[in-house]
Amino acid sequence: MRKAAAYPPGYPTGYLDSASSEPLHPAARETLMAAYDRGYADPRRLHGPGRDARLLLDNARAVVAECLEVRPDEVTFTPSGTAAVHLGLLGLRPSGTTVAHSAVEHSAVVHAATWAGDAVEIPVSRAGRVDPGLGGVSGGVIAVQSANHEVGTLQPVAEIAGLGVPLFVDACASMGRLPLPRGWDALAGSAHKWGGPAGVGVLLVRKGARWRNPFPADDRGDERAVGFENVPAALAAAAALRAVVTERDEVNAHQSALVDRIRATAAQIPDVEVVGDPVHRLPHLVTFSCLYVDGEALVTELDRRGYGVASGSACTASTLTPSRVLEAMGVLTHGNVRVSLTRDTTAEEVDGFLAVLPEVVRDLRAEAGF
Repeated sequence: MRKAAAYPPGYPTGYLDSASSEPLHPAARETLMAAYDRGYADPRRLHGPGRDARLLLDNARAVVAECLEVRPDEVTFTPSGTAAVHLGLLGLRPSGTTVAHSAVEHSAVVHAATWAGDAVEIPVSRAGRVDPGLGGVSGGVIAVQSANHEVGTLQPVAEIAGLGVPLFVDACASMGRLPLPRGWDALAGSAHKWGGPAGVGVLLVRKGARWRNPFPADDRGDERAVGFENVPAALAAAAALRAVVTERDEVNAHQSALVDRIRATAAQIPDVEVVGDPVHRLPHLVTFSCLYVDGEALVTELDRRGYGVASGSACTASTLTPSRVLEAMGVLTHGNVRVSLTRDTTAEEVDGFLAVLPEVVRDLRAEAGF
């Protein structure tokens, strides 16, 4: 039996925004505190504390490699998922080449694609899925996410890899939750998305890939490293990843069943569109849009009732601008809500959310005169 998560006083009892950040996994918390006692030193120094830190860092890299089924020397820890995205994509891009990226990529990918040259968007279906043949779009590098961060739709990465073009994959939304897709040359993940500490990204560069560091060189030995690694946080991220991978079949089944219930209930509310692929999707995430409802008001009212959800573009939520992802899909963008379950979300919490959702939507429409 899953227990409801314990939140500090004043916080929502139903935190339903794990796609922004998953609560710290108990395995990460335990490891983090212990690692601070041994992992404070520079892992590139030859003294005893430095050697201890190096052992911890190497262990973290080995654990992540095992969990992701890659080689340890393909794993680099970065200061964030965004840093991993920028390094991974730009490192694959030869000077002067065009990046072809899906129209629903995270802003970190879009910004990297346009920063150093030309970029072209690959259109998506109404479900948010890319045509594996890319619809005739070509580029020197292709950037396609493993799963969409706003609607959960999975992308046909393995089929796209068969095109033979260098491929960058943003796996921040799916790493740990699902096995990695095959065929990438560089791939990025973010620890706080799977219950590790914030401030730890993971960059994977396939052995033999034509990747070069696009930024000024670092003198710390690893050509992909960015400064002084946070050794305790990397070890905690690895511990959380191992725990998440071990338990994911059970957790995914539990979350997928709850999300199916949310999709069904939301679809029954008048003038509400549930978006994203209903089958080929992340197990924990669902997005729906409510006509005649302001997204900010919807989030605020649900928060007042104890449920923390997201609205607007997941990467520009502070501005509450219409979601670029939903616009690219050609679906309703008004009053959109992204619900993403944590590993501890209970059926009772979902029941409570579904009980208040129709009431909140109805009341907000009434206030607006609809």
